[in-house]
Amino acid sequence: MTIKENAEAGSLLQEIYKEAGLDFLNIPKHIAIIMDGNGRWAKKRLMPRSLGHREGAEALRRTLKSCVEFGIHYLSVYVFSTENWKRPRKEIAFLMAFLKDIIINEIQEIDKEGVCVRCLGDLSALDDNLQKLIREAEAKTRDNDILQMNLMLNYGSRDEIVKACRHIAEDVVEKKIDSIDDINEDLLSGYLFTNGIPDPDIYIRTGGDYRMSNYLLWQSAYSELFFIDTLWPDFNRAELINVIKMFQKRDRRFGGLV
Repeated sequence: MTIKENAEAGSLLQEIYKEAGLDFLNIPKHIAIIMDGNGRWAKKRLMPRSLGHREGAEALRRTLKSCVEFGIHYLSVYVFSTENWKRPRKEIAFLMAFLKDIIINEIQEIDKEGVCVRCLGDLSALDDNLQKLIREAEAKTRDNDILQMNLMLNYGSRDEIVKACRHIAEDVVEKKIDSIDDINEDLLSGYLFTNGIPDPDIYIRTGGDYRMSNYLLWQSAYSELFFIDTLWPDFNRAELINVIKMFQKRDRRFGGLV
């Protein structure tokens, strides 16, 4: 992008923020979301849970477009946790098939939007066909730099930290790490699935529950947390704007004093 194009893009973004009543000088870089409430949304309407998940996919499409519009560089969404394997087999089978369909049907549009897709978690537990589709989607969108969308799949924060510690221990034994004194927060962060990704500024959980459910525990030490009652299929641009407004009013001291 040329200097002129950068300036034009920046001017357009300022107008978008002004129209939405947001502060252009305080743009969050990374938003993380627990997309909760698909099943309850469907139950309230006497529909099968699968329809709730389909409406949840529509909410993700809306949110992705809004994040691109607002100049957010990273969006991380909790798609399938290490604990979700406890759900009924029929629902797990539907979710995995649905995820394949989304990757196949949406990747062209996602690529056109300039979005880089990454799937983070223990992907080895997924079936070979899904792993292949993931690798293809990541390769196709690797060079896109408008926004990086992190799909957290078979992800659990405790599992992530345990795996990081194991890898660090292996590297100490193999002399890749000179001394245990070299082990610090930055080094451990480099062994996490999210290596190279800035910590979330905003952490949203929809659906009315007030817990983090083993999601980005290390990375969210200083994230601004928002627990909202809206069920995920009803989450929209206006809800996102409201969260960003609340974020911009908060005083982020990161343990220090102003």
